[in-house]
Amino acid sequence: MALRSLNNFGDSPAIKRLLALNTSECLWIYVLKILSQKPTYAYALRNLVHKRFGFRPGMVSAYKVLYLLKQEGYVKSKKDGRITNYMITKSGIEILDTARKFYENQVDILKR
Repeated sequence: MALRSLNNFGDSPAIKRLLALNTSECLWIYVLKILSQKPTYAYALRNLVHKRFGFRPGMVSAYKVLYLLKQEGYVKSKKDGRITNYMITKSGIEILDTARKFYENQVDILKR
């Protein structure tokens, strides 16, 4: 389920913290999900996250997250002229799957 508008969840401080912690504070999950579908360049990530997931990360955030993901071996890059495209690695796919399982587990716990 893509979040079309975060405003649908209310504006209490607790909900705002929950949304921030699970969106912009965990931007790496959303970046890896996008890269798992197709390679892309850093500048496009901010708009793709907004279009797909309904929140807009900070301008520098996508670059910082890509740098850290690359440093940790979850993404790799390839120069194509003046543009650097990023793609997910095998370990990136594995960590994304682990994150998905974590969230599924949390949902199961909260349903009990």
